[in-house]
Amino acid sequence: EINMPLSEFTRKLIETRLTEYCDRKIPIDVRDQVKLIYKIVSYKVNLIETRPYHRDPAIWTETPIAQFRLDRVTKKWSLYWMDRNSRWRLYDLIKPSADFDDMLKALDDDKTGIFWG
Repeated sequence: EINMPLSEFTRKLIETRLTEYCDRKIPIDVRDQVKLIYKIVSYKVNLIETRPYHRDPAIWTETPIAQFRLDRVTKKWSLYWMDRNSRWRLYDLIKPSADFDDMLKALDDDKTGIFWG
């Protein structure tokens, strides 16, 4: 089944890595203004920036930053970016990798500004 979820081991690893990543990217003293969160759905992981809505700070808006996809056959991760039409596109400046940390490094090293504009 294509939509089979991540294994428990892989899920825990991704949760650990992304929690560390989000904590590192957003200083604690500005987390009332901006946060990085992630959502795992099946074999895809979305990294999302969230901020208080300017008209109602009680409501937080979400902006997708990146998507990581695990190929269940090759067991390799790929990195995707969202275009202006809200479609995910393969970020082809990094090859698929079995090491999820390679995807986070590519996100940090992004010279195109495609993720962090």
